[in-house]
Amino acid sequence: MKIGELAQASGVAASRIRFYEAEGLLPNAQRQANGYREYDDDALTRLSLIRRAQNAGFTLDEIRAILPPDLKAWPHDTLLEMLRRKVAEIDALAQKLAVSKRNLTSLIDAIEHREAGEDCVAASQRVLASVREGDIGGDNGTEIVPRRAPVGKRA
Repeated sequence: MKIGELAQASGVAASRIRFYEAEGLLPNAQRQANGYREYDDDALTRLSLIRRAQNAGFTLDEIRAILPPDLKAWPHDTLLEMLRRKVAEIDALAQKLAVSKRNLTSLIDAIEHREAGEDCVAASQRVLASVREGDIGGDNGTEIVPRRAPVGKRA
């Protein structure tokens, strides 16, 4: 199939297909007498694999390392090792994101809840001081809990 047909069938732009070919992710297409690229069905499979791998968080270098020249001859051990490594990276990222979410939630809570009799200026100064001291919204990978428990929500 020609590059336009491959682009339409795969949902990948022709320019992206040429890029993948230049980067070694797709084998060089056969050239017709008129110079047009001619792709086989393996190219469609490879494009699907590349897109799925990118969606899973793999870089192009990682994808290149696991895509064999012949799709019928996968490097089993290498593939499993890279897949397990990516799962571990995703787990670590999920943990960091969970801590970041808790820290941001603590910061939101500290901003929304003022102590009894505390005006907006005093509340903002308290929150800023807590941020400076690392009590709220920390970035060191640990969960941060505000020192003062919120008493009431004020509008």
